[in-house]
Amino acid sequence: MGHREDLLEGAKKCLAEKGFVRTTARDIVSASGTNLASIGYHYGSKDALLAQAFIGLMEEWGAVFQNGLDGADGSLERFRSLWEGVLEQHEKSGPIWAASLEVALGRGQRPELRTILAASQAEGRRGLISILTGTPEDQLDERDVRTLGGFYQALLNGLMIQWLFDPESAATAEEFTEGMRRAAEAMTRPQG
Repeated sequence: MGHREDLLEGAKKCLAEKGFVRTTARDIVSASGTNLASIGYHYGSKDALLAQAFIGLMEEWGAVFQNGLDGADGSLERFRSLWEGVLEQHEKSGPIWAASLEVALGRGQRPELRTILAASQAEGRRGLISILTGTPEDQLDERDVRTLGGFYQALLNGLMIQWLFDPESAATAEEFTEGMRRAAEAMTRPQG
């Protein structure tokens, strides 16, 4: 690996251990075995490097779910299987979710980082739709991404926040799926 890749791996490690706010450029250099100048040369800034590391971690996290989910595309069984996998991965992904909340809650701070992460949300939404419905990402239009993808992303973020606050009281995959089934049933119930 070259310095660019070493920096990225070092930044991923730092994000998982310290989050966005507490990670310094020196932490990344120490974790990667590189030098301070290489951050600016390869990524432009520490925040740009951390954003790329976060995106990389999310891609790695999403790849876990590309294969091996139970249930047919678009089914409640697929829905349950995804959330079961999310919860099984919580020890690994919890620090990453906490780091993303640091950025979200730091309104007005780290604008470069916020801009990069906000731009990556559409890709995450596309991935969630594809995983849950089986629709190839290149067949999804902007409306799909903003509506269904935004909905799935809100569910994912909400579940992770429940887990971060109190893993013992967070909804299980079964409870989450039952809630979705009940909500869909209530919305499709004839009026009158």
